[in-house]
Amino acid sequence: MTIAPGATLGILGGGQLGRMIASAAARLGLKVHVYNDDPASPAFEVAAFSTCASFEDAAALEAFARAVNVVTYEFENVPSDAAALVSRFAPLRPGAQALATAQDRLAEKSFVAGLGIETAPFAAIDDLAGLEAAVARMGRPCVLKTRRFGYDGKGQVTIRDGSDLAQAYEAIGRAPAILEGFVPFAGEYSVVAARGADGSFAAFELCENVHRDHILALTRVPADAADSTRDEAAAIARAIADALDYVGVFAVELFLLREGDGAERLLVNEIAPRVHNSGHWTDSGAVTSQFEQHVRAVCGWPLGSCARLGAVEMVNLVGDACEKWRAILADPAARLTLYGKAQARPGRKMGHVTYLR
Repeated sequence: MTIAPGATLGILGGGQLGRMIASAAARLGLKVHVYNDDPASPAFEVAAFSTCASFEDAAALEAFARAVNVVTYEFENVPSDAAALVSRFAPLRPGAQALATAQDRLAEKSFVAGLGIETAPFAAIDDLAGLEAAVARMGRPCVLKTRRFGYDGKGQVTIRDGSDLAQAYEAIGRAPAILEGFVPFAGEYSVVAARGADGSFAAFELCENVHRDHILALTRVPADAADSTRDEAAAIARAIADALDYVGVFAVELFLLREGDGAERLLVNEIAPRVHNSGHWTDSGAVTSQFEQHVRAVCGWPLGSCARLGAVEMVNLVGDACEKWRAILADPAARLTLYGKAQARPGRKMGHVTYLR
């Protein structure tokens, strides 16, 4: 099913990713209808239509779905019932399988391992006794994470020598969890890719990421990795996309390990079924941005070129870093994107800058 220019793209979620998807869609002649439950949603400001209602409001969701030609989402924690309801009245891209897999860390890790792709060691945790047994088997340090609703370091706690396991379990609310073993990685990487409705596939270049306080601080492209590692990353992304029958842009977060002989290995950390923070470099550093690519994919259009235009660094503006906007604009190599959020808070992503060299 192809969605022609002039049609309406529906977006579930109204954050900065939705805002940037909406802007890309408008440039391609599409109208955008954003659905979110927060009246201060940044995406509302750039959408032709908006609905502010609960994700539990069945009538509002149905009306939204009937008013659009295709629906996508900009965050992976869309309630499954809401996604199912919307999909009864409009095509949902990516589909429910991708959403369900990425919403549960245990399901995600099991899915990836089932494809024969390597991950860090992991174990399901259902109670304190299970946590104690898994830590004894896996060793310390390790990370205890809720299976659902965690991002940017939320919903997780690191278990080190001397850590009290009962306190760690209480810290995540005794929620269903997954324990992940530490790996001696040389760097954190990601590959952002797209799969079209016809099965076509295109991957942006592997990028190298630096995190601070569990939040992405900067992304560099090209990444410090062998050509064979770059090819492997794209192959991993394609295998995941094909297995999920995925339509749209997504990211695979990876750990890169270097052996004593210099050989490189990739381990999958997480899948993000949406445009991704580490793909923001593409808005000035690639022929096609990840946002345009996502619109192309979900509308059934040909995928664009992922070719890189130069060496790129993307820097997140977190908290009051956005107040440096004047100095950033004075740099001819900088391209500034602000998200339109009213208040800067510690740990809140307010915008990003891309530097094309």
